[in-house]
Amino acid sequence: MRDLESLLVITLEHAVAAPYASCKLADAGARVIKVERPEGDFARNYDQLVNGLSAYFIWINRGKESICLNLKAAEDLKLFKNMLAAADVFIQNLGPGVIERLGIDIKQVRRDNPKLIACSISGYGKEGPAKNQKAYDLLIQAESGLSAINGTEHGPARVGVSVCDIAAGMTAYQAILQALIARSRTGEGREIEVSLFHAMADWMNVPYLQFKYGDKRPTRMGLSHPTIAPYGAFECSDGKVLLLSIQNEREWASLCELVLEDKTLPTREGFDSNSARVNNREQVDRLVAEAVARRTRAQNIETLKSAGIAFGRLSEMEDVVKHPQHKFVAVETETGVVDLLAPGASVVGEEHVFAPVPKRGEHSEQIRDEFGSN
Repeated sequence: MRDLESLLVITLEHAVAAPYASCKLADAGARVIKVERPEGDFARNYDQLVNGLSAYFIWINRGKESICLNLKAAEDLKLFKNMLAAADVFIQNLGPGVIERLGIDIKQVRRDNPKLIACSISGYGKEGPAKNQKAYDLLIQAESGLSAINGTEHGPARVGVSVCDIAAGMTAYQAILQALIARSRTGEGREIEVSLFHAMADWMNVPYLQFKYGDKRPTRMGLSHPTIAPYGAFECSDGKVLLLSIQNEREWASLCELVLEDKTLPTREGFDSNSARVNNREQVDRLVAEAVARRTRAQNIETLKSAGIAFGRLSEMEDVVKHPQHKFVAVETETGVVDLLAPGASVVGEEHVFAPVPKRGEHSEQIRDEFGSN
């Protein structure tokens, strides 16, 4: 039996944040019924790059059942409320005020079904001056301060994946699992609120603390680290780029001896502590860059391995596809099997089989028969 196999999860979701959370529940064995508007989740049409289907949708909608409902129609709204009456978990991420305008009162739903765990995901939460403000991932990257620390000296840059949506989805998943554990003791569900802004703000605590208490204004460092040196990207003799990271003075001494070929450097002023190196970053990076540029990337990697220094290749997507460390999972879709990069967690000794991605409204008739009798 799968971990969450007995649970019924109803979602009123679109885009990324809520589908990410419910996908994790589906992976764990929960029955997840995804309620889509008649035209379907708009994420189905973000692109058609995966055998004619959307990359976003394929990524986070496996293992779900799909029903299309028009919740402005009385019959479909009644059906939906019947589903909520039987549910263990309800997740929604409609726009500000939308669920209320549809006539769905979460507090009343929970009074009717006290075991229900209801999780609402919004841009800014239900309190505060921005509570009614629409929010999407890039906008929250800007509002949360992430854009203040991401990019280069030439200006800010978008993080290349939907990091705020993912942060909110992860936060929702964690909070739902916590609520399930609590319910196992009390028998009572709870109402959970998650916002993209606050989920991302939690991740921003280090630059926030450094600024508020240390008066350190964050700067955009590109592929360098704001408080560690050397830690960044350096070009090798073959034009390939390698990142290396020094975490302590022992590693710095080893780097100086085996890569920079200068044992005396760690005792010199400006090089004798991490704080000194950060203040002297230009000279430090210049010396490391000169040393790295004398060898190919492969030669540098062997030297760094022998020195016990952490490194990473600056990979293009071609490199990512061929990366020897990757694990892949096969997922069925309506246009064929797709290989996804495997989730970050696995259970030792168990091989997980991932369920298919549903077609729009694929289970509508079956679900209507199941919940439409009352």
